[in-house]
Amino acid sequence: MAGFKSRRPRNSAGSPLPRPFRRNKAVQEPVGLAATRRAARQQFLRKRGIYLLPNAFTTAALFCGFFAVVQAMNVRFEVAAIAIFVAMVLDGMDGRVARMTHSQSAFGEQFDSLSDMVSFGVAPALVMYEWVLKDLGRWGWLAAFVYCSGAALRLARFNTNIGVVDKRYFQGLPSPAAAALIAGFVWLATDNRVPVKLSWLPWVAFVLTIYAGVTMVSNAPFYSGKALDVRHRVPFAAILLVVMAFVLVSSDPPLMLFGLFVLYGLSGYVFWAYQAMRGRNNPARSSPRER
Repeated sequence: MAGFKSRRPRNSAGSPLPRPFRRNKAVQEPVGLAATRRAARQQFLRKRGIYLLPNAFTTAALFCGFFAVVQAMNVRFEVAAIAIFVAMVLDGMDGRVARMTHSQSAFGEQFDSLSDMVSFGVAPALVMYEWVLKDLGRWGWLAAFVYCSGAALRLARFNTNIGVVDKRYFQGLPSPAAAALIAGFVWLATDNRVPVKLSWLPWVAFVLTIYAGVTMVSNAPFYSGKALDVRHRVPFAAILLVVMAFVLVSSDPPLMLFGLFVLYGLSGYVFWAYQAMRGRNNPARSSPRER
């Protein structure tokens, strides 16, 4: 009996069949099952984790929005307006960084929307209210609320219409551009030392705030710029246009930035009217079957 060896099953050719599995002596479980469990655990941890680089830009944009609110409470409106513009730049970078590094995630999309609500919804409304709108009493905070609610509705509609409308156009004025209208007006007035006690100034701010809030929830098509790919070759003249744009903005940042965003804020309605005159459909509006 000492020389007895257990025989392994053999195939038709007479060679032994492979063992169904080998045991891992360290964990006392099949090696294949242990590897499967490790792979599943790593996949679970990857799903729970978040991408650092794009979310760092989003966090920085959120901080700028919060910083703008704090500076408005401290009666430093020029600094608050500049902080909103910095938040706009950071918000434009996080999406492009996520696409370039292939680090898009559902968490990043939700975090970006919440950051936009603070930086481009709450912050501009409070900055404008603390600056001149509070002199109008109830009309002032109503205008600020119209803007804030318009930003919330615009962000909610944007999240639900992803993949439905034409990506070349925004449906309604994007919230960063609306915030730039508000912040640009505040920055321009404070930079030129416009007295806040002027009788007409609060009403101009009232009209601008209502316009920005309503335009965000309109169906006007605004060019998104998503069709531009910075990795593709461009003519030499395009570089000259970029250089001229930097020169113009640097010559008088408050005036040039506010003027550019006023033109952009009107471009949607102009293009909408042009499309209607030519009998074309609005490219930024989803069809009834797609909703």
